[in-house]
Amino acid sequence: MEFFKIKRDIPFMSYGKITTSISLVTFLVAVLFLFTKGLNFGVDFTGGTVMEVHYAQPADLVAVRKQLTAGEFPDAQVQNFGTSHDVLIQIPLKEKVSGAQLSEHVMESLRRQDASVEMRRVEFVGPQVGKDLVDNGLMALFLVSLGIVGYLWLRFEWKFGLSAIIANLHDVVIILGFFAFFQWEFSLSVLAAVLAVLGYSVNESVVVFDRIRENFKKMRRAETAEIIDNAITRTMSRTIITHGSTQMMVGAMLVMGGETLHYFAMALTIGILFSIYSSVLVASPLLMMFGVSREDFIKPEKVEAEEVLP
Repeated sequence: MEFFKIKRDIPFMSYGKITTSISLVTFLVAVLFLFTKGLNFGVDFTGGTVMEVHYAQPADLVAVRKQLTAGEFPDAQVQNFGTSHDVLIQIPLKEKVSGAQLSEHVMESLRRQDASVEMRRVEFVGPQVGKDLVDNGLMALFLVSLGIVGYLWLRFEWKFGLSAIIANLHDVVIILGFFAFFQWEFSLSVLAAVLAVLGYSVNESVVVFDRIRENFKKMRRAETAEIIDNAITRTMSRTIITHGSTQMMVGAMLVMGGETLHYFAMALTIGILFSIYSSVLVASPLLMMFGVSREDFIKPEKVEAEEVLP
């Protein structure tokens, strides 16, 4: 399916040095924010108390937040959970206060506002569990990256695998940089979004790489830059349709999904936008830098020298 037909190849590779320089600067800025500000880990990682409460009428989240602030819980996170009658409350760990005591204090504070409020469930996340989640999350990210490199190495060639993983990790670091700069809450759902972006981005890279491989076999007289430009241009229609459709769904979650899905959708939105950029303007120029050529796919035939009779 091709809705957007582009007749002339767009010279993407002529801007390769500029785009890779911009990407490098953006990457370093994101790393700087990660080191200076750090991620604002949610209760899933730092530990705390998670409560689900139910109201007889639709809950007024603003009033609930004010009530918890007055009850000495200013750092409580309040959001709808499932329906407008159900509220999810997350409270970080407090020194010398157990999770059971904390949940009782929260319920006492809420009942002063509305006596009909009911506790549906309460969960306690210890700091050791949060530390294990951080370690497991980093391990998952490492293993996914390793699998991507191995897959592309076997399917294409090592230059493609290295280019793709650099571009994909660029997307991941940019997402983390946004969350560090704005101090958005980094939860398990956001980690899931980051891993999803990693797979989503490599899918775009595979499509472009596959067309590049085909072009090396078909366009025998063309230069490497022309081959890559043609591959990117021929896949532009597919890129617009795929990313546009995906972003429509993610945008709906971002606007109408409420606080529960807000940062999950935000991470996906940033990842989708930068995956388009990285697949076209980071991974492909890196291939040029690594010296990809026709010989990587079409091995030159060995010409045996004829014996010269004396």
